[in-house]
Amino acid sequence: MASNAPGPCCVVGVKHEGEAQGSYKTIGDVETYISYPPNKSTERAILLLTDVIGHRFINAQLIADQFAANGFFVVVPDLFHGDPVQLNRPDGFDLMSWLQGPPGHLPNRVDPVVQAVLDEMRNKMGCQRIGGVGYCFGAKYVVRFLRPGLCDAGYVAHPSFVEADELRKIQGPLSIAAAETDSIFPAPKRHQSEEILSEVGYPYQINLFSGVEHGFAVRADISKTPLRFAKEAAFVQAVSWLNQCLP
Repeated sequence: MASNAPGPCCVVGVKHEGEAQGSYKTIGDVETYISYPPNKSTERAILLLTDVIGHRFINAQLIADQFAANGFFVVVPDLFHGDPVQLNRPDGFDLMSWLQGPPGHLPNRVDPVVQAVLDEMRNKMGCQRIGGVGYCFGAKYVVRFLRPGLCDAGYVAHPSFVEADELRKIQGPLSIAAAETDSIFPAPKRHQSEEILSEVGYPYQINLFSGVEHGFAVRADISKTPLRFAKEAAFVQAVSWLNQCLP
């Protein structure tokens, strides 16, 4: 693997305060959260693939709204068929059992959701350039769909569950925001990913943020200045990368 399987750190964190500006739209049978840029254009778009807390998590919606404020049309699908994980689940919750099922939340169930939403974005919503943005769980699917005609560029933060072979098959530029303390994407996996990316030959970027843990780009305690800085800097990294790759 280029990153380890999800663990307990994937379901803990701090819920942020704010009011979502977007709305819900059903694509096929997939509920999505959608946020428009100020000019309402859908040409430059982001498919935002969430962590296991899902598309109705206010933190994810606020991030989507931030991307929209920066000029992107943003679509955030329900990857979990109405079965996300509750934030800060009590001790004893078995994340791997939730993943593996039944019914489970593995590629055989998630890939069709991502494909259906991308098809709608490309064919019916006027999206000409699409960046995939993935946090934790969602990072795996940004990597899997980073190829022409699907996602034109990718950005992931604290990725989990990414196979080395999946990373080798990317066909587009990829940016990674990594945490210094991360049992899911530790230094050896980060270095392995760097080696793979150097081999595949597409533009890549890996930024390492000290003093933060897995999940910081979504669920950090932003009342603490260093954590807030890292979260905001990781977001700026994403916007800068996608502005470069999706002109």
